[in-house]
Amino acid sequence: MADHDLSRLKIDRSATAAPGARVRPRRRWLRYAGIALILLAVLGIAVRLAGPRSVQTTTVTSAYPTQNFTLLNATGYVVPQRKAAVASKAQGRLEWLGVLEGSRVKKDEVIARLESKDVSASFAQAQAQVKVAQANLALQQAELKDAEVNLRRSEILIVPNAISRNQYDADVARYHKARASVSSSQASIASAQANARAAEVAVEQTVVRAPFDGVVLVKHANVGDNITPFSAAADTKGAIVTIADMETLEVEADVAESNIARIHPGQPCELLLDALPGVRLAGQVSRIVPTVDRSKATVLVKVRFVDRDARVLPDMSAKIAFLSRAATAQDRQPVIAAQPAAVVMRDGRPVVYVVRDGKAHETPVKTGDKLGELVAVQGVKPGDVLVLSPGDKLGDGDRVTPAKP
Repeated sequence: MADHDLSRLKIDRSATAAPGARVRPRRRWLRYAGIALILLAVLGIAVRLAGPRSVQTTTVTSAYPTQNFTLLNATGYVVPQRKAAVASKAQGRLEWLGVLEGSRVKKDEVIARLESKDVSASFAQAQAQVKVAQANLALQQAELKDAEVNLRRSEILIVPNAISRNQYDADVARYHKARASVSSSQASIASAQANARAAEVAVEQTVVRAPFDGVVLVKHANVGDNITPFSAAADTKGAIVTIADMETLEVEADVAESNIARIHPGQPCELLLDALPGVRLAGQVSRIVPTVDRSKATVLVKVRFVDRDARVLPDMSAKIAFLSRAATAQDRQPVIAAQPAAVVMRDGRPVVYVVRDGKAHETPVKTGDKLGELVAVQGVKPGDVLVLSPGDKLGDGDRVTPAKP
């Protein structure tokens, strides 16, 4: 009995050990999760700090020294000073056309013909009338010669009264009549010849010739079209082609009247055409049209080409730089230039940071004269992308990304 009671006094640890075994692993996993979150936050901050820097960029370009003595810039278009819409004074159907757009023609070269059967027939008739008049003149001259012989005979015979006075008077009248007939025939010939010339002109008007040396710009009519230059009838054409003299090309530009005092005839200019990038042509102010456009408050200025290029065509857009002095050969050579803010000093020397493969590469350069808002640099090439205004913290090889505008 006593033994049985003592056994009941023992502590049973199995009941208390089970709850503890469940608590400890749970706390351990919570501790691991907290550490993991801290590590992830630190890693994110490190990745963010080590990522590429956003920077403003600029591009190396080519500039010209003429920018330093440019007084004014303007835009305009190339136009020919001599240009003509060629047509015929005659009316008729276009029978032959010998040119196309771009064809070069010489002065008085035949470029088209109209149907000319009717005027050719009139010309032939007029020529026949001339021959008839000439034949009549020959007949009247023969009659005059015969009348003159009879009159001389009558003058001899009238003295001894070998012929009557009436016969003598008749011979005199016949002589004067023959002379008048000769004069009339001569006038008829002159009239017939004039009619023949008029008919010949009418035939010539059916032949269209180039008024000057030039190039065909536009073809307005085709073979079979009715040409009526002095009418606006339906389905008819006025001009056949438009021709321009390429030797008279010039640039017309509208300049604000507030700036016209800075321009004068003979002033040197530099011409840049959008169709010919990189080609700069010398020009000179030809004339200033002495009137102002009220609606735009501008004055028309015309600039002629000093340097000519066969690739320049009418209606090309052009930029004009009005210069304070004539550009030399050296002034017209391109110079590599960049924004001055892209050049910084590192260890007492000028450098730029070239963005390449997502990194900023420190590149030493030599700076030169200012070219407008740019500065001449050596050590880089046109097209290179530079970091604009790099800070002191930017170093060689740092990862960068261009900032979005």
